Amino acid sequence: MTTVSIIGKGSMANAIGGAIASGGTTVEYLGREGSTVDGDIVVLAVPYPEVDAVIAAYGDALAGKIVVDITNPLDFATFDSLVVPADSSAAAVIAEKLPASTVLKAFNTTFAATLTSKTVGGLPTTVLIAGDDDAAKKTLAELVTAGGLRTIDAGSLKRARELEAIGFLQISLAASESISWTGGFGIAA
Repeated sequence: MTTVSIIGKGSMANAIGGAIASGGTTVEYLGREGSTVDGDIVVLAVPYPEVDAVIAAYGDALAGKIVVDITNPLDFATFDSLVVPADSSAAAVIAEKLPASTVLKAFNTTFAATLTSKTVGGLPTTVLIAGDDDAAKKTLAELVTAGGLRTIDAGSLKRARELEAIGFLQISLAASESISWTGGFGIAA
């Protein structure tokens, strides 16, 4: 049986872990300080500015693992822009720093509340997954689907840039109270 290790203990970590655990998968929650990583899949459920510290703390423990980046690399001072180059993404930056890992982008276009309720405005919550390894995407999708959520393969890891733009827009709308933190984008398929 697969174990999922979630680095982080905030609302997104708990929502992702709860959904995956409800499908029968073993989930462990890890702090940011570094410890033993039992999971074959490791979810980076920390804000983007903390990713470098997490990578430094866990280093080689992430080698050979599927690493799921859920971050939205926005400028937290202004909430007005992304802090990665226009031709890149947080996921691409993380992949460069973890060459021995398989990096996927997922969960960044959903809010914790929609992961927990498993619905967005009457539609099932859909997790978009981008990555260059089809087997890794399928493994993650199976765990997410078993937990009662929908998934869509969003393509290669270069699609992470568009996913981060969607996540940024959704966060901006919620922060300005144009939508609620219990809402967001739903996908009718």
